[in-house]
Amino acid sequence: MNKPASFSVRQYEYMQRCLTSWFNVAEGGKRGGKNVLQTLIFCMLLEEHENKIHLVAGVSVATAKLNILDCDGYGLLNYFEGRSREGKYKDRDCVYVQTKTGEKIVLVSGGGKDGDEKLIKGNTYGMAYVTEANECHPKFLKETFDRTISSSSRKVFHDLNPKDPEDWYYTDILKFHEEQQETDSEYGYNYGHFTLVDNMSLSDEKIREVLKTYQKGTVWYNRDIKGDRTPAEGIIFRYFADDNTPYLYDPEDDQEKIIEPYSDENGVLRYRRIRNLSKVTMGIDFGGNGSMTTFVLAGYMNGYEKLRFMEEDGLPVTQEIDAERIAKEFIVFYRECLDKYGRVDWVLPDSASPTMINTLRSAARKEGLRYDNIAGCKKNEVSERPRTIDMLFTTGRLKINKNCVKLRKAISKLRWDEDHPDIPEDKNIGNCNDWWDASCYTWLDFVGYIDLERRR
Repeated sequence: MNKPASFSVRQYEYMQRCLTSWFNVAEGGKRGGKNVLQTLIFCMLLEEHENKIHLVAGVSVATAKLNILDCDGYGLLNYFEGRSREGKYKDRDCVYVQTKTGEKIVLVSGGGKDGDEKLIKGNTYGMAYVTEANECHPKFLKETFDRTISSSSRKVFHDLNPKDPEDWYYTDILKFHEEQQETDSEYGYNYGHFTLVDNMSLSDEKIREVLKTYQKGTVWYNRDIKGDRTPAEGIIFRYFADDNTPYLYDPEDDQEKIIEPYSDENGVLRYRRIRNLSKVTMGIDFGGNGSMTTFVLAGYMNGYEKLRFMEEDGLPVTQEIDAERIAKEFIVFYRECLDKYGRVDWVLPDSASPTMINTLRSAARKEGLRYDNIAGCKKNEVSERPRTIDMLFTTGRLKINKNCVKLRKAISKLRWDEDHPDIPEDKNIGNCNDWWDASCYTWLDFVGYIDLERRR
């Protein structure tokens, strides 16, 4: 069995309070050891608990398994190595565990969607551990509280990363239990706050490595590193808006030069490829309803290590999608990119427009161009995209051609939505969202390869 590193003083004190508290909340920055700490406490108590059925959950079943059952090799399956097996209980995912007090059944559930609460009805749970609790649905969390009331030794565990201080989880759940604890010191609410300095498994070198992926003063630094509840407000990439020079490349600079123009013996403009590109992708956001059609070409170097936004093109604002005009402009841009860079591996338009995607395929086929590489891009949570770009900027892995003026302006103007925390504003001021979306479509399919955090 793998053994975790020693605990910090704050972690140890939190663990001791868990023994006498029924509701235990571990909040703080990423890599603060919250999952390992909570999982270890859950397993220790499971060993002696009188109840047979218990619950672990996350936004999805996959999240619960990753954060609690696996937990970087220190999860429930590791703790009960040789005494546990995954299986089914009433058609639900579970783990059967042999303990000192008999066999226990630990149900594994997702709780991120409305209706997920129905999945955990019908049972009384001795303990419930919900990871990333503030990402789960309120009805699901309420059900976990209700289903543990009759426990012989009630224990509910939550872990979470900080969000906006006005997030519903703080106002509807934590505030209530904080007030109860203030009124009655024996109420049983236990709160712990942790940062990466509490994770004793991280060396100083590793901490420095992590810090290099964050820009001080950003919402991600405040939340992930300092562990603060910070609102996402104002311009997203303030440092880029203030001075984007460090994040640009000059296509004429010998150190950055990817292609070099020249005239052949007939005076025709040609291009030499100076540096090999691992992959070339084109992102397309379709216009209409007051928005622009935008094209962004990106190139990857050294596998997925470096990303360059190399070319941009677009059509004016339209009230309706002009399929014929878009297809015509696409062919022109497609040919230009092929002439310059020798390849376009993937054309990745907005997947919400299947009719337009088919129109582009048809147009490319008629022109004798490759068309089997035109496919709607995969999409992730809109809230995740700014952090990926921030990480790439901060680590020096993303640069933008200085001639992509419209894309540069768009990224400088992009703002957080005041009414929908943690996602970019969709008012599309100056068509910044059109350019932002097209640039994101160039890399969303490959985010698992380019994002350092996802690769860890």
